Amino acid sequence: MTVHPNLDPSREFAKPERPHLRIGFVALTDCASLVAAKMMDFGQRNGLTLELCKQPSWAAVRDKLLSGELDAAQTLYGMVYGIQLGLGGPQADMAILMTLNRNGQAITVSNRLADALRSGSPLSAAFAMLGRKPVFAQTFPTGTHAMWLNYWLAAQGVHPLHDVESVVIPPPQMADALAQGELDGFCAGEPWHAVAEHNHSGRTIVSSSQIWPDHPEKALACRREFAALYPNTVQALVRTLLEASQWLENPPNKVTTSHRLASPEYLNIAQELILPRLSGEYGNSMLPSAPLPHRFFDANGMNYPLASDGLWFLSQFHRWGLLTTTEGWEKIVTKVCQTESYMLAAQSLGYFADEPATTAMPFIDGYNWDPTNPIAYSRRFAIQGNISG
Repeated sequence: MTVHPNLDPSREFAKPERPHLRIGFVALTDCASLVAAKMMDFGQRNGLTLELCKQPSWAAVRDKLLSGELDAAQTLYGMVYGIQLGLGGPQADMAILMTLNRNGQAITVSNRLADALRSGSPLSAAFAMLGRKPVFAQTFPTGTHAMWLNYWLAAQGVHPLHDVESVVIPPPQMADALAQGELDGFCAGEPWHAVAEHNHSGRTIVSSSQIWPDHPEKALACRREFAALYPNTVQALVRTLLEASQWLENPPNKVTTSHRLASPEYLNIAQELILPRLSGEYGNSMLPSAPLPHRFFDANGMNYPLASDGLWFLSQFHRWGLLTTTEGWEKIVTKVCQTESYMLAAQSLGYFADEPATTAMPFIDGYNWDPTNPIAYSRRFAIQGNISG
């Protein structure tokens, strides 16, 4: 099915049970589709009013989702599965309504490390130069950035659990912490890498799309109880975000949205630090190749909540000893991914709604992700944590 969006304002859908929604987000460039939905009032024609609620950290997003203070939120993909499994915090049954975006994250290191790596030193030698364990920040223990950082370090022969001190810091604080010498590097979303380079406190050395091309990054998620109680509301919200996501893929609309993102209510930084990397322009960086851009929508169903994406995060939780059981992984991801609701919403707009094919893409270490046997995949790596089960 190709994209034939029906933007006829006279169309009729089932009335949402909850017309006013509180949607959480963190100050990151990839909240852009939420901001576009609010700015262009895509919710209005779906019977919704969106109240975007800025949160200081991913832990705050989690806590307010679980308490009911937020109805839904922009979430880290891996964070949703961490909550579902009760890893390192409260357990709750969660629902991924759609994938919000792919790509667009990075790892930035201090100038000292960047200079060593530019001279050709391997990562382990650059770390040894510090005379202590390097300190790297990520954003949530089971989140995407923790997994990208772990995967990249291991691919360079560095054990992320033994050879590096990993700390959790909210994304907007990372560039300042790097500038103050509190960190040797960080993994997070934009625009905070652009900010670090602009302030001359660090250099971006790898993009997340170089670790896993077209990886899932943020999800639109809610408690599963909310999705069950308010099915019309959920479909209206997915329609709203699908329309906003397609609108956002038009380059002039990225310019418009970047101006809004720059405002104090969202990112509160200069628009010139947001737009280039939102548009896939990284300037004179140390990246080995041009990264894939932020993707918010395409005609092939990239927003579909794929169970195979969830299985990858479970495989990494298992790899690093966070998840000890090997039972019922497929059942877990099937319950989390609200595929039926997504398909109904997408079909009602004429968007591609079938499950897209999973393409085997080589990771930075040359391995291909195989969702048909995620447990064997999790055990194939030479560097991993303490795995049992």
